[in-house]
Amino acid sequence: MSDEGENKPTLGRKPLGLKPRIESGEVKQTFSHGRTNKVVVEVKRKKLVGKPGAPVEVAAPPPPPPPPPPPVAVAKPKPVSEADAMLTRQELQTKLLREAEEARLAQLEENRRREEEAKARQSEEERRRAEENRKADVETPKTESSAPVVEADAYDSDDQSAVAAPPAPRRFTPVEAPKRPAAPAAPVADRQREREDPKKAPHKPSRDRAGVDNRRQSGKLTVNRALDDDEGARARSLAALKRAREKERRSHMSGMQRDAQPKQVRDVVVPEAITVQELAIRMAEKGSDLVKLLFKMGMPVTLTESIDQDTAELLVTEFGHNITRVSDDDVDIDHGEDVDAPETLKARPPVVTVMGHVDHGKTSLLDALRGANVVSGEAGGITQHIGAYQVKAKDGSLITFLDTPGHEAFTQMRQRGASVTDIVILVVAADDGLMPQTIEAIKHSKAAGVPMIIAINKIDKEGANPQRVRERLLEHEVIVEAMGGDVQDVEVSALKKTGLDTLLEKLALQSELMELRANPNRTAEAIVVEAQLDKGRGAVATVLVKRGTLKRGDIFVVGEESGKVRALINDKGQQVAEAGPATPVEVLGLSGVPSAGDVLTVVENESRAREVALFRKERSTKKRTTQAPPSIEHMFSSLSADRAKEYPVVIKGDVQGSVEAISTALNNLSTDEIKVRILLAGVGGITESDMLLAAASNAPLIGFNVRPNSKAAALAKRDKVRLKYFDVIYHLTADIAKEMAGELGPEIIETVVGRAEVKDVFKSGKRDKAAGLLVTEGVIKKGLFARLTREDVIVSKTTIASLRRFKDNVDEVRAGMECGVVLADTNDVKAGDMLEVFEVEERERTL
Repeated sequence: MSDEGENKPTLGRKPLGLKPRIESGEVKQTFSHGRTNKVVVEVKRKKLVGKPGAPVEVAAPPPPPPPPPPPVAVAKPKPVSEADAMLTRQELQTKLLREAEEARLAQLEENRRREEEAKARQSEEERRRAEENRKADVETPKTESSAPVVEADAYDSDDQSAVAAPPAPRRFTPVEAPKRPAAPAAPVADRQREREDPKKAPHKPSRDRAGVDNRRQSGKLTVNRALDDDEGARARSLAALKRAREKERRSHMSGMQRDAQPKQVRDVVVPEAITVQELAIRMAEKGSDLVKLLFKMGMPVTLTESIDQDTAELLVTEFGHNITRVSDDDVDIDHGEDVDAPETLKARPPVVTVMGHVDHGKTSLLDALRGANVVSGEAGGITQHIGAYQVKAKDGSLITFLDTPGHEAFTQMRQRGASVTDIVILVVAADDGLMPQTIEAIKHSKAAGVPMIIAINKIDKEGANPQRVRERLLEHEVIVEAMGGDVQDVEVSALKKTGLDTLLEKLALQSELMELRANPNRTAEAIVVEAQLDKGRGAVATVLVKRGTLKRGDIFVVGEESGKVRALINDKGQQVAEAGPATPVEVLGLSGVPSAGDVLTVVENESRAREVALFRKERSTKKRTTQAPPSIEHMFSSLSADRAKEYPVVIKGDVQGSVEAISTALNNLSTDEIKVRILLAGVGGITESDMLLAAASNAPLIGFNVRPNSKAAALAKRDKVRLKYFDVIYHLTADIAKEMAGELGPEIIETVVGRAEVKDVFKSGKRDKAAGLLVTEGVIKKGLFARLTREDVIVSKTTIASLRRFKDNVDEVRAGMECGVVLADTNDVKAGDMLEVFEVEERERTL
């Protein structure tokens, strides 16, 4: 080992050594939620290259390469200088790489400068050539066959084939792209500053990894370029300049037009009451402007508040508009003013209403005339709906018949039938005579002012006496022709079909005398005879056309509902395209179920129909919710109504007329002690909402010729709703009357048996007291209820526990005799009191 150490070569100077340039340190890391961590890191000191103030050789840039790539030659190694000899191998390699990079960048900058100079020379050459061509065109004389000259504004640089001659120069001044200054080679001081602090190094142009200039990025705006005194900023293109000028011109022209446009004056329709917001919309003004003006007028209102017509007129005139005053009734349709001219009227079939008492054969008579059998399908053998039919006589003329119910509950149906008819046939049974509903039908006919024909039916039955019927009619001022009057009478038999031809002849004669005419060539107007809610067809209304022709597709308004005619069905179930005057049809296409007796009117469009329907609905709601002014009579009636017990009920029926009759019949059952409260009276099947309403109010649900669906039946079972189904109206009224009486409970009746005066009071046993009585009236019986009064004030109500005369127990003591009694549950008895004995009887209550 020692020999090897002695044989090592020795250096002439002291070997160089490198001090460690790495120092350790700690960095504290802070995380969320207050967590920290300390990490040991290494700090590397910066190494300074060269001595301060010593001259540093600047490497000369290599000469530019010729256009063709020279052959690759092996570079000879450059002799190492003294300064480079002091560097380590790694530092020397870094220095050489940096110098090579600087030379490459300088070469790229030189190439870019040459390319720009070539482009500038090419553009100058093109400009010079264009100028020469222009001068040549000016000197050449113009001929008729020469090509048209295209103006400079129409010149398009993208489509030069559109012009035959060489293009003229543009009228605008071309914008030259700014030139970027060539980046000189980095001086030695910059390189030294970069090594000391990389952040202070001068900015270098961006380049890709391959060393090629990225020209695609040259036009983009960066932070450095934005802060570099607008050097290298992009110039606006010619298209952008054109767009900006055009936009400025348009805005200037629109501003001038807006300033020059006069204010539009509008005709504002103002009803009797209108909200501020609605008035602003009709005036096309801002609602805030109207509110400000109202505040200035001393009326602090909001947009949703209503103002009267006079205040609205002040606002309209203040804003320079014209006002048109209208009343609420102007929105609705007035049928009285629409009168047809006499020359437009044509003959129409008569409308005949059959009226009379129940079970007198009205429907059977109509069946005999029509050859149908409607009676077999009626519940209970009585008519409960108003029906409309059309019969063709032997001579070909048509007669429209209306069949009305005869039960007392259908008064409104009979009144409605009499108001829309031309002739009334009063059917009277020969074996029964005049009945209450027959007399009522006579009153309805006289009130409507329509002629009557008396049809004495059932003349084939035993005991029939037509003459007696004629005599009974005299009591009500109805005189038939046989007795010198002007009322026609016919003896018929619906069962044997006798006298029917005579009845039709008299009907034709009466209608001929009346000269019934109507205008078919106008918009239709009809009366709703009956309405219902069908499961498959929706709301269906049976109407009788009064005048005009109702066609499929017509838009109409009826009562509070509107719609469009989707289909017309006659009395035989056939679809028809139109229906003329005095023709009964079923109308499909309503938005809801109208009330019987409403007028159907055809209007011009749907908006008008909706407007009228909405107005009528609002008016009906206002009338229904308006309270009567307070008065003494109203106060006492409300007090008595509060004392009366309520019987809530929900009604669902098959047609509107039946529901109306049931509601009237149930209201007539109300008394001072209990009254009917109808929660809902609707048309159609029983639904889930009906069940929920009945369950919430603990009310029975009455279904007249309707049934619940499956979901509603499940709800009824779950909530235990009382369902009552009926198909005859008098069964319904009897059942409800019985249940209302049961709600009140049995009627308690007190009957006074006797009275006695207390003469003296004695002790009876340890606690009880016995009263000595003198019977003054009636009989005193043991075990009855007793009432003890003192100076006509009730002291106690008890019973007689013991009754004795002398020392014997007896059952009763009559008037004029003395006795002793022991009262149960009381000892408060004094001399001079009166004892009243009475019996209590419970009776079943009836309405």
